[in-house]
Amino acid sequence: MIEDWLQQIINEDEFGLLYTKPIVRPLTEEERTVIGFEEINKFFEEHNAEPKDNPDDIIEKRLFMRLKAIRDIPELASKLKEVDVHKLLPEHVVQTAPSTIEEIMASDDFGMLKTDPEHDIFTIKHGRSVSKSVGTFDHVAKQKKCLDFDKFEPLFKSCQEDLKNNKRRLMKFSNEGSIKPGTFFILRGMLLYIDSLGKASFRNHRMQARTRCIYENGTESDILKNSLAKTMYTEGQIVSENIENTLKNMAGIDEQDAETGYIYILKSLSKDIKVKEIPNLYKIGWSSTKVEDRIKNAINEPTYLMSKVKIVETYKIYNVNAQKFEDLIHKFFKSAQVLIDVIDNNGTRCSPKEWFSVPLGIIQQAIELLISGDIVKYKYDREQQSIVEI
Repeated sequence: MIEDWLQQIINEDEFGLLYTKPIVRPLTEEERTVIGFEEINKFFEEHNAEPKDNPDDIIEKRLFMRLKAIRDIPELASKLKEVDVHKLLPEHVVQTAPSTIEEIMASDDFGMLKTDPEHDIFTIKHGRSVSKSVGTFDHVAKQKKCLDFDKFEPLFKSCQEDLKNNKRRLMKFSNEGSIKPGTFFILRGMLLYIDSLGKASFRNHRMQARTRCIYENGTESDILKNSLAKTMYTEGQIVSENIENTLKNMAGIDEQDAETGYIYILKSLSKDIKVKEIPNLYKIGWSSTKVEDRIKNAINEPTYLMSKVKIVETYKIYNVNAQKFEDLIHKFFKSAQVLIDVIDNNGTRCSPKEWFSVPLGIIQQAIELLISGDIVKYKYDREQQSIVEI
């Protein structure tokens, strides 16, 4: 029988040549939204509280922004009622006031705002005409479903895992030049990835280029680079590269290479009022041994201000002169160096030179620029407390 013959072939398929992977249906946008809300539910179950805007916990902050965004969209909130087991969403949808002229006109149920075309307020009869080419573009960027999101999803998962394990960090957005292919950003609590940049063209007296932005919710947009930058300045942050991988790649090493030292960022726990009054005071230094071992005797060492210190960040350095790395960072922040006189146990006055009054995010950004080699294009502006292009 032909059925027996076919079954025999299948049974004798020793190497699995006849096996084919089942086709997995990609998740819909609604399914992704539900999965995202389930993460919020899980957080609530673990902490017995909804996520807060916690600057020290990127995962909690991201869930907070996600919950806030859902609450602000009544249609989206209504779709999640069945999975809202902890009653985190409003039970009743509150109708929001119109925010644009178009919304006001559309809500004019009784026609009180309608006029004859001759008296239409949007028809200008007298006045200088403006060229239609000024301030207009071929189309307005809108988010749409990303049809090849399956190839980007692993990248998002890896980035999220790195953020969770402090292998990547969030930094202040300070320059449009950082928008380049292969870069991650956080915008309004959502992770986005720059896949590519289109050809630049001169418009409205400046160079413009469209991006291909992929968002973690499975959508994409082709927003103009400078428009994205404008939003990032107020509502976004840069996601750094994987620190450990970048340092290794910079030295061209593999797993068999040995560490040559550590760059560290420390915060003083001194109770001295003259130390506590200095804002954003951090020590940037290097050690050939583990930082935890290096600071064990901090209370007796002038370089640590004769006080206990807290480890804020550490970076492993491979096959690179860690002290030279430290010297470059010190030179970059020279204008923000703070000299604090301390008396050691022998009564000798000392002035450690490794303390700086710089926001932590700026220090992290400078280290990223040093790793990438781009630091030569920038300088630190002490007045603005930001890194600016030279």
